[in-house]
Amino acid sequence: MDNCLFCKIIAGDIPSTKVYEDEYVFAFRDINPVAPVHVLVVPKQHIPCADAVDSSNSLYVAKCFEAIAKIAKAEGLENGYRVINNCGEDGGQTVMHLHFHLIGGTDLGIAIR
Repeated sequence: MDNCLFCKIIAGDIPSTKVYEDEYVFAFRDINPVAPVHVLVVPKQHIPCADAVDSSNSLYVAKCFEAIAKIAKAEGLENGYRVINNCGEDGGQTVMHLHFHLIGGTDLGIAIR
């Protein structure tokens, strides 16, 4: 996608602080962190949002969650962490490329139930 911010970050056209990369996933530090650890985990294939996940691209989502576990361990998040996905405008999604916020490194308060 030519105008996708995250596609440009993955391609190296826009700088980021990379924390993880493999064939399927690119992860980098959020520029406006809400916790000591705030990493965005992004599939390398452009998938607009969770609504667009299907059998043709779900492998990328699985790989994102495999990467999240590795990153959490590497970041020392032994006491837990939160994974957030915003889907669509009403869900708070501001970049229309599927991504997961890995947040931790502090007590995140009461869980959403």
